[in-house]
Amino acid sequence: MTVVRLRASDQTLLAQRNAALLEALQEAVWLVDARTRCIVAVNSASTELLGMPAESIIGSPVETLASTPEDAMFWLEAAAGSRTGLRSDTLVRHAQGHMLWVTRCINPVNLPEGGEFWLVSMRDQSKQRQQEEERETLVAELRATLESTADGILVTDLAGRMRSFNQRFASLWGIPDDLLKERNDEAVQAWMRRSVADGALYQQRLSAVQEAPLLQSSDIIQLNDGRVLERVSLPQWHRERAVGRVYSFRDLSEKIAARQRIEELAHTDMLTDLPNRRALTERLDHASAVSRRENSSFALLNVDLDRFKQINDTLGHSYGDRVLKEVSERLQDCLREVDTVARLSGDEFALLVHNADMRGAEHAARRVQEAMSRPFSFDTLNFTVTASTGIALFPSDGGNAEELLASAERAMHWVKESGRAAYHFHQPRKDVDLLSRMRLDHAMRKALAEREFQLHYQPQVELGTGRVIGAEALIRWRDPLRGDVSPAEFIPVAEESGFVVAIGEWVLQQAVQQAASWLRQGWRMPVAVNVSALQFQQAQFVETVARVLEEAKLPPELLELELTESILLKDAQDALRRLERLAALGICMSIDDFGTGYSSLGYLKRFPIQRLKIDRSFVQGLPDDASDAGIVNAIVQMGRALRLQVIAEGVETEAQLDFLRRAGCHEMQGYLYAPALEARSFEDRVWRAAQGQPRL
Repeated sequence: MTVVRLRASDQTLLAQRNAALLEALQEAVWLVDARTRCIVAVNSASTELLGMPAESIIGSPVETLASTPEDAMFWLEAAAGSRTGLRSDTLVRHAQGHMLWVTRCINPVNLPEGGEFWLVSMRDQSKQRQQEEERETLVAELRATLESTADGILVTDLAGRMRSFNQRFASLWGIPDDLLKERNDEAVQAWMRRSVADGALYQQRLSAVQEAPLLQSSDIIQLNDGRVLERVSLPQWHRERAVGRVYSFRDLSEKIAARQRIEELAHTDMLTDLPNRRALTERLDHASAVSRRENSSFALLNVDLDRFKQINDTLGHSYGDRVLKEVSERLQDCLREVDTVARLSGDEFALLVHNADMRGAEHAARRVQEAMSRPFSFDTLNFTVTASTGIALFPSDGGNAEELLASAERAMHWVKESGRAAYHFHQPRKDVDLLSRMRLDHAMRKALAEREFQLHYQPQVELGTGRVIGAEALIRWRDPLRGDVSPAEFIPVAEESGFVVAIGEWVLQQAVQQAASWLRQGWRMPVAVNVSALQFQQAQFVETVARVLEEAKLPPELLELELTESILLKDAQDALRRLERLAALGICMSIDDFGTGYSSLGYLKRFPIQRLKIDRSFVQGLPDDASDAGIVNAIVQMGRALRLQVIAEGVETEAQLDFLRRAGCHEMQGYLYAPALEARSFEDRVWRAAQGQPRL
């Protein structure tokens, strides 16, 4: 205990005599002179608390170390003679400048020797205050966390009494504020029971959870207002034992509604609200299972609108959508409630007719035709939209949804090809035929890549002189497995798949290169190349022809393009523009298989055509068939009138040749002179003819 004498007074001596008593106290203690309010004695606990030596404390006014308003007021009152003590939490200043929380007691001291003193005792509360602040911060963070979560939280003790909750809990259940403020557990629980659709089941499940403190559970609760809540219950642990239960409540209503909406969108057509292909497939599979069990049948109708693209192109897509919506309504009116109308794609619909045989399916198809025969009226527009309908029956046309859809679609395409605006039942075809066409298509593509195709050349002969004046390039294919494959077999498959464009371009390149090779050898031999309709309609067809000629350095007049009548009549104006561009290049053009189409004399006069080829079907009956003879004479005379060269193909007999000469035909080609020959054989044959071999 350190004591400093401030003055030679009896009070100071008395304080010094009690120094041992102060030191014996465990708390920090000051002995304050009541008259001067200066600290006259301290114990070592004080110096440790304030971080100051005793010499710096003793003699200091008490207000400098405890300078709160409360302290200032107290010492003023003490100076005025008040002898009332003080106990409170306050702040004292540490030597390093920061403030310390202490629990402070100030009591008057009456010493035996006399004098007026105050005993100030202090207990450090800094750690306790820090812990309390940390607890308060933790509680605040926990409360903020509970309030910020999207789930409603309820915490109860093991007896089910409410201990804590967040506002989300109250909001989910719609609990009134007065019930929550009252903390009336029974009233809150009663409110929750009344809010659920099945209060008895809710209470039964809740009781089961409360009776098992360690149980973890998850329940779905249906509320009276239609909302659906998920309740998850977990035990609350403290010091390795269960002390209560935490319930979390989550509103699943929007999630369930969104899931239902997604499911609806996955099965519903957005424009018409009809079932889509996926939904129809599921219903077809279900109908198949029921029909097998009941030994019954049903029908599937594929309804495709005719020329619907014209509506979109002419009137716009908004009118097209209005047509599709009305079509969906008309189709629904054609069926019973148990049947299904679905939209498969743009203008393609399907009708599932339950318990229907062939007669029932036909009745449904007729109702569809009648419904579609009524005109459509939008604003000031009136027009008619027809439909082509294909019909498939279960189980004869397919045992599952995929097979039935394919069968009905094939039947619908048959109607399209046969003139539209009708219905047709599916006629089963052997799967081996379809598979064979797929294999043939694949083999063609492989053959082109591996150079299995060849060109043969059939001489074209001038009847007046017997001179070979040209060659028609004809494609030949020898497959390693199939052997020789006839063009009549693979060309239709190529046209159907579109591969005929690639084949046609290859033929054009090879024929032009061969003619160029002959020209370099001194043989000026024109070549004729067949052009398919699809190839002719390609946007860059004229440019392709020009490029091939340029690359081979072949004069354009040595190339002849053989076109069918259908090419010229499909879009006469577009065809005329293309023909004029080809003619501008100097290319010769002819109409192949003339007489088998529907040529217009007006078009023939306008088109830059140089030759007509009489189809072999008219030549075969010459000279005995009067009809063939009349047609050939008419074609020759028409060609002469239009100043066109006329060539007959398929000439095989002398009698046919004599008739053609008398009729005035200019040229011929056929087996009578030579079949289609390989390039080398063609060269040998033409060369021998040039050396004086027998001529026609």
